[in-house]
Amino acid sequence: MCVAATVNGSSVDYVLSSTGEIPVGWMAIGFGTQMPNTPMVIMWANSDDSITLSQRSARGFVMPTVDTNPPRQATLKQALSSTSSSNTHFAFSIPANGDTTQDIIFAFGQIHPDSAAVDATLDRHLEFGTGRLDLTKQNSPSSTQPVTAPTGQSPIRESIPLLPYQRMIVAHAIFCVVGFLVLLPAGALIGRYLRTFTPTWFRGHWIAQFALAGPTIVVGLALGVQSVNKAGMHHLNDVHKRLGVVIFVFYIAQCSLGALIHWVKPRNIKYRPPQNYFHAIFGLAIIALAFYQVRVGYKIEWPKATGRGPVSNGVNIIYWTWVALLPLAYALGLGFLKKQYQRERRARRVVEPVVSKYEEDD
Repeated sequence: MCVAATVNGSSVDYVLSSTGEIPVGWMAIGFGTQMPNTPMVIMWANSDDSITLSQRSARGFVMPTVDTNPPRQATLKQALSSTSSSNTHFAFSIPANGDTTQDIIFAFGQIHPDSAAVDATLDRHLEFGTGRLDLTKQNSPSSTQPVTAPTGQSPIRESIPLLPYQRMIVAHAIFCVVGFLVLLPAGALIGRYLRTFTPTWFRGHWIAQFALAGPTIVVGLALGVQSVNKAGMHHLNDVHKRLGVVIFVFYIAQCSLGALIHWVKPRNIKYRPPQNYFHAIFGLAIIALAFYQVRVGYKIEWPKATGRGPVSNGVNIIYWTWVALLPLAYALGLGFLKKQYQRERRARRVVEPVVSKYEEDD
């Protein structure tokens, strides 16, 4: 779809036009930079060629509902509108607010609403994005070209600076990636490699996975919660948010189990306790879940929450490279298992006679 604005004294005429590539169900713009709490004008054609203009707003990323008292009252401009399937465009006029630029959000739906009523149910948009219109330009063939958003991309989105809640999402992503995909794997690799050669491996293991990763993960989680609050979105309403809580709970449980294994050791046991194996497998499962969570975050959650479209392909390259390198590094470390078990058996043979001697003395 395309959006054009023309200033006419104390009012501004907006025209929402279809590019003709996809049948029009409805078209909409909002006056702001994000969906929550932004005044919107949504328009669609009816079977009798009439046009419905519905002014709405949304408390979050949900279907907008009718706003009975919008900040500015929009008026349908029938003369500038057309319901022709090959050249659909909807026009309306709204009082000017004195701004020289206008930030907008826009959305395009392919399925017609179920009625002509202003409160009709809307099907989910096919395309959406953000843009900025310059209301100071003179009318000319070039300057009146609307903001465009071809299907599948919205080039104008990236020209808008990150909003405060979007910067918070970026910070949330950085902290969580460092915590879950850098520090936790580092602790796992320290445990996998160093325990074969030195009995002091546990110090590096717990520093990486608890002392460093713990605060990093907590800050990342807090930033995620706060970004949801700041954007006016709902908590725990999709896979990414729910899975984030699950992974955090798993992380706390894993740290508790690790501390229990280290400080509470069974006596007179000749083999590695089952909880040690579970601890290792559970830790790897948490890291695997974190990889999936990060993928969902940048692939699905970021476009849905911000309207800025997919992240650059460089993120994909880094992600898949890391997905390949970490399992490979851990798999190579498994090659030291035999040597590790031999060393542990020798250590037990040294300890057992000493224990027996103390028992005889008692």
